[in-house]
Amino acid sequence: MYGPGLSRRSLLKGMAAGAGAMAAGPLFSGSAFAAREKELNILCWEGYNSAQVLDPFRAKTGATVKAESLTNDPTMINRLRAGEINTWDLINVNNPWARKVMLPEKLIKPLPKEQFEPFFAKMLPSFKWPYKWAMSDDGSELIGMVQRFGPYSFVVNTDKISRKTAEDTGWNLFNDPALAGKYGILESDDWNVFGIFIVAGIDPFKVHTPEEMATFDETAKRVFKGAKLIGDIASMNQALISGEIDLHLTGGTYSVSPARADGHPNLRAITPLKGPLTGGKGGISWIEVTSTVNNPQLSPLALDFLKYVQAPEVAHTVAFAEGTFNPVAQMGNPDCFKLFTKEELDAIQWDSLEEEMARSVEYDIVPDYDKALDIMNAAKRLRG
Repeated sequence: MYGPGLSRRSLLKGMAAGAGAMAAGPLFSGSAFAAREKELNILCWEGYNSAQVLDPFRAKTGATVKAESLTNDPTMINRLRAGEINTWDLINVNNPWARKVMLPEKLIKPLPKEQFEPFFAKMLPSFKWPYKWAMSDDGSELIGMVQRFGPYSFVVNTDKISRKTAEDTGWNLFNDPALAGKYGILESDDWNVFGIFIVAGIDPFKVHTPEEMATFDETAKRVFKGAKLIGDIASMNQALISGEIDLHLTGGTYSVSPARADGHPNLRAITPLKGPLTGGKGGISWIEVTSTVNNPQLSPLALDFLKYVQAPEVAHTVAFAEGTFNPVAQMGNPDCFKLFTKEELDAIQWDSLEEEMARSVEYDIVPDYDKALDIMNAAKRLRG
């Protein structure tokens, strides 16, 4: 939690005063905290900013709730580093960032375990307490709550490229000259860095040699040159449906599920059977972790919202919020799972979810990400 004898309010007082932040003290009773009792700000991936998720919470609390969605984790974290730690109450990013970066940098604060540990008992088996990515490195602190997850590699139109071919060939599809001009690239900087490394036959989640970075450069130039288009989720799905492209990287359940839900089951997220990742795995999975920001005037609604989204009905709403559809850890609760229709389960590829997660490594941090991003952006600019 916050240390022996230390309440959340006393911690807030100490931080606001700029001294004694880690010492126990009297309950905070100043106006700053009270002023935020009806205000909540969330920095997140698409979905948690949906009115379907937020409006019931607004109605229940009478609060002003603002949520901003971005499409890559490093940008969100850099916003906190740049001073927006005083703006946001909750941050929702992929699995390694809370444990490896934000907690060590004091950008987030631990959750009260006694309040949140019970929720893990009703999650899917792989997320049971103590779930690795929700905990501090030493396992002593609960640093966030998990909900949405899924495999994320690439997407194909199975009428053009069969599922078997895509799974067997894997990322080498994007090395096939015959497919140049027939694929798209979904805008998402960190995921595309991962993808380019894997197309090059290199594990992204390690320190790279100069020779490997040269191969990454060469691959990035070729892959971006061969792309028919670069765009957002909606434009990728529309291009697949219209036949403008046959496949795109990177992508997965998160990106293709809206198209599947609209009656296009031939569009499918693919997790390759093998690849250059640890253990010879071919795909990457993501697990979102939502944490409380180390805001000196943290809204008390932050903890309330984290509890709110655990409820079966709300978890189902989060899974099928407008924009993208995804499995959620709360599907381990029968009261939550029964809310998913057969069509919804098909949209999120529930039939193969377990096996695809098993042949994926979990999203991690690229040690030389900034250098790789510069190389990739240069390759993108060569398109003109």
